[in-house]
Amino acid sequence: MLRTRLTERLGLRHPMIGAPMAFAAGGRLAGAISEAGGLGLIGGGYGDADWLSREFAVAGNKLVGCGFITWSLSAKPALLDLALESNPKAILLSFSDPVAFAARIRNRGVTLICQIQTRRDAERAIDCGADVIVAQGSEAGGHGEKRGTFALVPEIADLVAKISPDTLLCAAGGVGDGRGLAAALLLGADGVLVGSRFWASEEANVSARMHAAALAATGDATIRSRVMDLARKLPWPSRYSARVLKNDFIARWHGREAELCSVADEEAEKYRKAWAEGDPDNSNTFVGETVGLIDRIEPVARIMDRMAKEAATLLRQGTQFVAA
Repeated sequence: MLRTRLTERLGLRHPMIGAPMAFAAGGRLAGAISEAGGLGLIGGGYGDADWLSREFAVAGNKLVGCGFITWSLSAKPALLDLALESNPKAILLSFSDPVAFAARIRNRGVTLICQIQTRRDAERAIDCGADVIVAQGSEAGGHGEKRGTFALVPEIADLVAKISPDTLLCAAGGVGDGRGLAAALLLGADGVLVGSRFWASEEANVSARMHAAALAATGDATIRSRVMDLARKLPWPSRYSARVLKNDFIARWHGREAELCSVADEEAEKYRKAWAEGDPDNSNTFVGETVGLIDRIEPVARIMDRMAKEAATLLRQGTQFVAA
């Protein structure tokens, strides 16, 4: 068993939080993560109130939280009230300034988690009173920015220790097994936020064809791009791109973004149809570089137990590298 400030503060058995992956992280996955000893987060996605209510109901009485794309939440702020009425254990905000929502979350006594991609983001999160900061490196699947996990996490750990020592820190991006978990703790994190490895679980809302595409891939098969957002006509801020598997859709449009925008109406319809069908060639498989570490689809509890045991073993063995 691993004991960190995250497990003690949030009452967890494992220092792991499930990434609130839009569509993939529903109530079943979030509930399974929490039941297995971590903290599961339902993905708030792009603002479907009916979906969000349904997924909280699916999670039942398990203590789960919810994550929001902050710029999207700004267009539908009532979704935060909906989530808060479900008594979440935590709310995660990412991809925009959290200031508009931070006070409402903290005033309800709900743990505020802010995912950041830069040092400046971290400073802003601290100013907003974040209880937990998630430092996300570009290795992560889905949306993010440019910094790498290995350098970003210790830099933010030093920042937190200097100006806000009570703030907890989690690492995200490239954490797919016990080695990643152990490394994150040694880099100064109190825990990890896991996306791709939980995406590849039995409880995730992911089609069998998408899972199959991921199992056949290596980390080299991923790419950061903006074409999937342009095709879906989603107004993502230009600083963010998304890491996905390369496929036929990427081959057609990556590097031809201006041309894609000129036919976005037509392409959006094609993309939505492919997504609904779970087509990994003509929509996108949102996974990170850890896809190269995944060789099976398993129950999330088994994944978490193995990660924790592997990390504990590695941390105990660390003394072998120190000369007497």
